[in-house]
Amino acid sequence: MGSCPAGGPTPGGLPKSPGFDPKRRSRPLNPRRRPGSLVPSAGRFGGAAASKKWDHPAVSSDPDPSVTQLTSTSQSGLDEFNPFSESSQLTNAARTTPATQPAGPSQPAVLQTSVEPTPQAVAAAAQAGLLQQQAELERKAAELEKKERELQSNAASINPRQNNWPPLPRRCPIKPCFYQDFSADIPADYQRICKMLYYLWMLHSVTLLLNLLACLAWFTVQNERGVDFGLSILWFVLFTPCAFLCWYRPIYKAFRSDSSFSFFVFFFIFFCQIAIYVIQAVGIPGWGDSGWIAALSELHGNLAVAIIMMVVAAFFTLCAVLSLFLLKQVHSLYRRTGASFQRAQEEFSQGILTNRSFQNAAAGAASSAAHGAFRGN
Repeated sequence: MGSCPAGGPTPGGLPKSPGFDPKRRSRPLNPRRRPGSLVPSAGRFGGAAASKKWDHPAVSSDPDPSVTQLTSTSQSGLDEFNPFSESSQLTNAARTTPATQPAGPSQPAVLQTSVEPTPQAVAAAAQAGLLQQQAELERKAAELEKKERELQSNAASINPRQNNWPPLPRRCPIKPCFYQDFSADIPADYQRICKMLYYLWMLHSVTLLLNLLACLAWFTVQNERGVDFGLSILWFVLFTPCAFLCWYRPIYKAFRSDSSFSFFVFFFIFFCQIAIYVIQAVGIPGWGDSGWIAALSELHGNLAVAIIMMVVAAFFTLCAVLSLFLLKQVHSLYRRTGASFQRAQEEFSQGILTNRSFQNAAAGAASSAAHGAFRGN
């Protein structure tokens, strides 16, 4: 036999390593330890280091079950895939989007050059637009006028406003000329003053009638007073309707529609009426008035006639005083309504321009002037 290294041979012919104890029996393998793991011996390492167990995994020939399962699944899927089968072709066709082709043949891009319109074309287009707008406005005006007439006819059929003044019997051939209703037309704030003006007109009419009777009595005692009697008849016939039309109806319309023009007409004419009342109350002989001068001159003649004439003179004086009072009341109400002279001018011009008679007269005058100028040329 050859020489053995230091430590001598071991039983069985193996060399003995340093620190080898032949009497120490080898421990059996741990059944729980994975094959191929290394276990360090506690030969020459003493102390706590010898008591630790170091397990180092080694590469095993047996594969991991999870790796084996994943590999087999992927392999089976690749084995089962057939790109030429009918189902795979349908799937690929559904997932593929065909390219869209243009509807018509492609044309090259052409640069459009701007053409500026001529001044004649612009003027013609503007004139055509104006004519179209004018035609549209005329059509709308005709429609509005038609609707207004329909509304007026419907309102007249639903709530007819028949004239009720003067109150005449139905058998009378003369029909009422005006419609008057204080509660329906006049606001509540102006009804009292409007009624007072109406009562003043009635007093005015009664005074003129009494003046006619007094002049008749004066004419019976003095034959030369026939002129006064004739003038008293004229004043009664003329001033009774004129007072109603010239100053009562304007103030009625002014309160009804808040018209500045009607207010100004009333102020002007009513001021003249007050001046006439003063003249009639004075009673100048030969003017057809039974005033204070005429009554006092008859005191030396017939006392009864003089008393009648003095009563008439008192009525004229009362009319003048009441007129001054009502004029002041109306003026205070006029200032509170916000009316003005400028507004009256606007209402007057608008009323003249929208009046059918004035329009027809103006059109006739213009056409006659045009025909005359044409014939002269």
